Amino acid sequence: MLDRSLVLAAAIVALLVVLVLSAVSAESPMLHASPQGPVLRFVDDGSELRALSLSALRARCGEASVAVDDPYYERRMTFHAVPLRCVLEQGFSAEGAMLAGQDFSLVALDGYERPSGGAQLLEAGGYLAFGDASLTPVDREPRFEPIARRQLDPAPFYLVWSGVDQGDPHRTPWPYQLATIERVPFSRRHPHTLPTGAPEDGPAWRGFELFRSQCVMCHSVNGDGGTVGPELNVPKSIVEYRDREFLAAFIRDPESFRYGAMPSHRHLEPSQIEALLDYFDAMSQRKHDRRARQ
Repeated sequence: MLDRSLVLAAAIVALLVVLVLSAVSAESPMLHASPQGPVLRFVDDGSELRALSLSALRARCGEASVAVDDPYYERRMTFHAVPLRCVLEQGFSAEGAMLAGQDFSLVALDGYERPSGGAQLLEAGGYLAFGDASLTPVDREPRFEPIARRQLDPAPFYLVWSGVDQGDPHRTPWPYQLATIERVPFSRRHPHTLPTGAPEDGPAWRGFELFRSQCVMCHSVNGDGGTVGPELNVPKSIVEYRDREFLAAFIRDPESFRYGAMPSHRHLEPSQIEALLDYFDAMSQRKHDRRARQ
């Protein structure tokens, strides 16, 4: 019969192996891939429609070598990619014309969410990149260089654009680590971000449109939105503990205050930042705190 101390030691080692493998799996998106390559999920208003592997997307949509002026690598890059329009049509089993008027949410592995209208996603120039052409031939396992300040692996997919006027990620979605595309009205996916009851032609709604296009991918209001950056409204709104002058300066150029992941918004006019602050003022009177209700 084995000594009990040896049995206990073996059990501890086994547990450590499981924990290490679990941690590696969580860190590496490629370990979640199918034998046919990484998988992209398609969700329709909360219900998964299908998951298509890279192999299936390449077979159905073909592939291209696409050169882009990349805003995150900050240089000209060439990727192995499939056309985004075909990806959407395959994922949602619909012609592009039917998708143009619908809302979508592009969801990355780290919780980043980028809302976008179908018409924008169907524009010419959109591609779903699955590997850096300079690193691997197309017939071998694709891989990327680490990207952006955090030096992340952009896998499983990276949405890129080849048009000369599509290189600004503030205006055109460039999510990396893209794992899910969901079709869902913005008002249903993030209902508690709307300044309901505010005058429709007032500054709160103008600020809401800016929050929707510039902020919700990283930040949440009332628990609705991205998880990369902090919640902005509950339990205390940012306008309840910072004055407008400070907030306007911070939104415009956060790195002048501290280094971090938040991008600058120098492209916004002062009147736009003021409208965004008016939106935060309005939402401070429209709190929906899920934690407080538990």
